[in-house]
Amino acid sequence: MLPSVRGAADFLTVYADWLFSSGATCIRLEKNTRRMAVSLGVEMEMCILPRHIQITVTRGNEVFTSVVAINERPVNYDINTRLSRLSWDMADGRTGFDDAQKAFSEIIEARPATGCYSTLLASLANSAFCRLFGGDAVAMGVVFVATFAGLSVKHLLSVHRFDARLTVAICAFISSVLAAADGLFSIGGTPQLSVGTSVLYLVPGIPFINAFCDMIDRHYICAFGRLMNAIVLMCCLSAGLCAGMLVMNIGMF
Repeated sequence: MLPSVRGAADFLTVYADWLFSSGATCIRLEKNTRRMAVSLGVEMEMCILPRHIQITVTRGNEVFTSVVAINERPVNYDINTRLSRLSWDMADGRTGFDDAQKAFSEIIEARPATGCYSTLLASLANSAFCRLFGGDAVAMGVVFVATFAGLSVKHLLSVHRFDARLTVAICAFISSVLAAADGLFSIGGTPQLSVGTSVLYLVPGIPFINAFCDMIDRHYICAFGRLMNAIVLMCCLSAGLCAGMLVMNIGMF
């Protein structure tokens, strides 16, 4: 049974909000949402802005417009992938509207993988970056500890919905202070690499990439918004790093 025009519009806007905030590009958002609209028997027009999404749904003489404010959430490609799969399930007729609503609720209520295991893997990856830049074994170990501590604080602050910009600055400060132990106690041969690579996990690579993709697809407003957000996060990262170096009396030049 097909939903009402209002029901379809409300579902599609909430879906679009979650997909956008989980790290999807605008072109992916448009394709997935339009695919679902076709399966619901409606025509759809979408307007994507950096802070809001507007969807107008039409079926015959019925028209309904729904607007949703985009919520700030951590990028989550697991949710991104599962939401995209849901759109294909609806388009292929494997999932009806009622089942899609239940599946959508299960996807967004799933607990994110932010436990010790993912933090451990990310810390190992960051220490590997240190090695790629020429760091020795001691530097890798210091970077691992600094990254693990910073990520643990980042997850804790994210759970309490702390401001993302302050979170980046705080985590960069913590990681740089811990990484400075390499040079402070002269326990390794590449102390400068310990500090420099200890904050790489905070670099907003996904916002930069999404901004570029949106610009290619001519979503210039969203591209500019995402680019400015990434630049602000980079400034917060730099502020935290510089503060940590200043506290530990490490020369910047």
